[in-house]
Amino acid sequence: MNGKSFLVDLTRCTACRGCQVACKQWKKLPAEKTKNWGSYQNPKDLSSKTIRLVRFSEVMEGGKLQWLFFPEQCRHCVEAPCADVPNNPEAILHDPDTGAVVYTELTAKEDGEAIRSSCPYDIPRVDPETKVVNKCDMCIDRVKIGMLPACVQACPTGTMNFGDREDMLKLAEERLVKAKKKFPQAMLVDPEETRVIYLASAPPANYYEYLEADASGAQPDLITRKQLLAKLGSPIRTIRS
Repeated sequence: MNGKSFLVDLTRCTACRGCQVACKQWKKLPAEKTKNWGSYQNPKDLSSKTIRLVRFSEVMEGGKLQWLFFPEQCRHCVEAPCADVPNNPEAILHDPDTGAVVYTELTAKEDGEAIRSSCPYDIPRVDPETKVVNKCDMCIDRVKIGMLPACVQACPTGTMNFGDREDMLKLAEERLVKAKKKFPQAMLVDPEETRVIYLASAPPANYYEYLEADASGAQPDLITRKQLLAKLGSPIRTIRS
């Protein structure tokens, strides 16, 4: 399998949010009005105007508080289920050279929520005004002319990496070996199924915590990403450790 891939090494992420800002700047996406919702994560979730988000999770490991940071983005699935949803095949394109899954403005004429619910990672978001469905497109305009995606270019710690798929898979395996010396539970998440390969130091569910208010607006309940995806009828995929 050729094309491009990301390696996102979560053992190196400091939540500087440089990738999040760089994405906004390159894509000329406007800022969103936010408020304190009990987390340093900001904004609270992805949207049509925030297509990359560094998620913050606080978990207890061995009686100690541990911060986990997760740069969320489209995974650019090797076999993208979202691409099978639109009636018009031009609405979602699968670039043959890079493997990028690219949404076009024609998504505005499709069922945006059906596209979103088809995603195993709940990534796409519908613009409430234009109805266009938006997500990361791998900065394909930059990649096509030999540049790195904006998020990778901005990353100061080596968390974000990008290149030919074979090279990224090799780098992922090398870093996994090193990571296991410090983090015995370290694993690669979805290396075969996606072009965004995460190296996690802890079980993936630990990175996915949400505060979700109930219908009455009462005290929020803490739920995991796995539970959220179960609500949507989409399973979390396999991992390799």
